[in-house]
Amino acid sequence: MKKDLLTFCDWPQAELQALLELALRVKQKPQDYGRTLEGKSVVALFEKPSLRTRVSFDIGINRLGGHMVYLDSQAGKLSGREAAHDMGANLACWADAIVARVYSHKTLEQMAETARVPVINALCDLYHPCQALADYLTLKEVYNEVQEPVLAYVGDGNNVTHSLLLLGAILGTEVRVITPKGHEIAAWIRDKAENLASQNGGRLVFSQDLAAAEGADVLYTDTWVSMGDKTPIEQAREVFMPYQLNRALMERTGAGHVMHCQPAHRDLEITSELIDSECSLLLRQAENRMHAQNAILISLLGQPAS
Repeated sequence: MKKDLLTFCDWPQAELQALLELALRVKQKPQDYGRTLEGKSVVALFEKPSLRTRVSFDIGINRLGGHMVYLDSQAGKLSGREAAHDMGANLACWADAIVARVYSHKTLEQMAETARVPVINALCDLYHPCQALADYLTLKEVYNEVQEPVLAYVGDGNNVTHSLLLLGAILGTEVRVITPKGHEIAAWIRDKAENLASQNGGRLVFSQDLAAAEGADVLYTDTWVSMGDKTPIEQAREVFMPYQLNRALMERTGAGHVMHCQPAHRDLEITSELIDSECSLLLRQAENRMHAQNAILISLLGQPAS
């Protein structure tokens, strides 16, 4: 039976831990996996522009011996041309998996309903699971176990925040989310994360006060204005500048590392000084996108879809 990756919410802790271990092995011994996707093709459907997601999937699939077909739904005039149900069903006639970077999570759900092959969420309005897995892979490399560091997310509550929180809750990590008033995560995501944390030993903190980040090992942030958001940057600056990741906040919290999923707006949500410093994990996160995604592909395509 085929399995999709839309959110990670339905993946048990043991399975996620095994996925991280697999990602480490793929990274350390890529030669052992060079024919894993031999003879398989993956369609990558992108409604939104991308650097890290597109390149890491394309090169990663190639390194596994597979073939990626890239579909730009804007340039190819696919967006709105036909229903997502029909696109999923048709793509599954030829492809062994579908990777989709879309505006709406509903699009992924509709494609997954009809596609007979795995559908992988490469980003939507609600979640960014591939990024989150790469982030926890990075934490595992640096701290040996993902349960060891305290991770504090500071900034706008968005799709990246959601996936970091949900994955951390399942893995048993302490995750603190500090957002300005009016920019909190969705209430139903918080409820889901708290339920998952209670089942798996995760520890969650939600606050508007930067004091909640004190004692954290890692500070994480994301852009203040997400792709497609028309909010003027000056307006965002007024709200978020107190939440900027900078040297002063690192010293106040005692954190040893900073993370950002990129693209980063230098000297807005994070200073250039931190991006280019030894405490920055940004490039390791970017590199680990490929290894995490390859582990996902191996896991989902290990057996033929039924």
